[in-house]
Amino acid sequence: MRLAIEGIGVTGGFGVGVDALRSALQAGTLSYQNLTVEHHDGAKDNFLACRATTEGLDRFLPKRELRRIDHFSKMSLYAAHLALEDAGLLDADLSRTGVVVATGYGPLKTTFNFLDSYLDFGYSCSSPTHFSNSVHNAAAAHVSMQLKLTAPNLTVTQFEMSVASALLSARQWLEEGRVDRVLFGAVDEYCEVLRYCRRYFFGGSEQGPMRPLALEAQTAMVGEGAAFMILTRDDGSAAYAAIDSMVLGNHSVAPVELPPATLIVAGADGHRECGRWYAETVNNRPVVACSPYYGSFPAAAGFDLVAAALMLRDKQLYAGPQDAGSGLSPSVDSVLLSGARLASLKFGPGGDYGLICLSR
Repeated sequence: MRLAIEGIGVTGGFGVGVDALRSALQAGTLSYQNLTVEHHDGAKDNFLACRATTEGLDRFLPKRELRRIDHFSKMSLYAAHLALEDAGLLDADLSRTGVVVATGYGPLKTTFNFLDSYLDFGYSCSSPTHFSNSVHNAAAAHVSMQLKLTAPNLTVTQFEMSVASALLSARQWLEEGRVDRVLFGAVDEYCEVLRYCRRYFFGGSEQGPMRPLALEAQTAMVGEGAAFMILTRDDGSAAYAAIDSMVLGNHSVAPVELPPATLIVAGADGHRECGRWYAETVNNRPVVACSPYYGSFPAAAGFDLVAAALMLRDKQLYAGPQDAGSGLSPSVDSVLLSGARLASLKFGPGGDYGLICLSR
């Protein structure tokens, strides 16, 4: 069964809203923030990152209702409301709207804040607010509560494969008739502990530029954000695009089979250990990578999916930043897409892959 994408809401390093992402893709504009983390020995770590904002969320929800909600869930709430607004569903009956959220890391910052409160004050005095927001399904719960959604609700965590895996669940719900539509989201956040780990594993590589198609180099830059979509059963009139199929697998066990004559939107995000799989599978195929616009994080595959849907809706190919790297194929110029198919391909470091095919 094909899934129709009827609305999109996003917040990330590029700004807020689908128009902000489209503008960045069209202009090739990259927006990074200079961040500093001070270590226990006093040394300062300066690096670049793609941070998301939730300023403007009070347009949908009163500030008093947001007071105890953390950044992870606020990003999800913002993108969810924007997706509903984009689809014209903010005032619609949402009683048969399910929620599926994909996340690789969950609410990292809140999780470590809770652990800090436990270490500082013990079991009886650790923060109940941090605890309730630290579980991976907190974002999906807040979205359901604030929007008063009573249909099924699910959070899927499978690191880089979270988005493809969660989409399989969303399609199953729609196919079985459990829901009439799915509010599908992908979200991950930055925290200083994550930066500490990335510095330990990757050294000082996150100074830019991010070159995802330079597959032999480690150029990943930390990012965060939330991308939500309204998914329905496709009747041939999808507002953006239709998702034709999705496949999860491991290339070492069952090699990925790419559709013929299809442009690949690669989830390459500057990680050398993942890059080698793209080099092995999509060589000499037309390919673009959009990760420099929103950064490197497991749920970024959701943003790759949004970028592909925008290209199909606009009938325009956005080839990504010019310094994305040498590429896997001859440079792809910006061309009109008419009746084309796109495939969003995401690899994990061990050869796991998620392949999502879209068409207009």
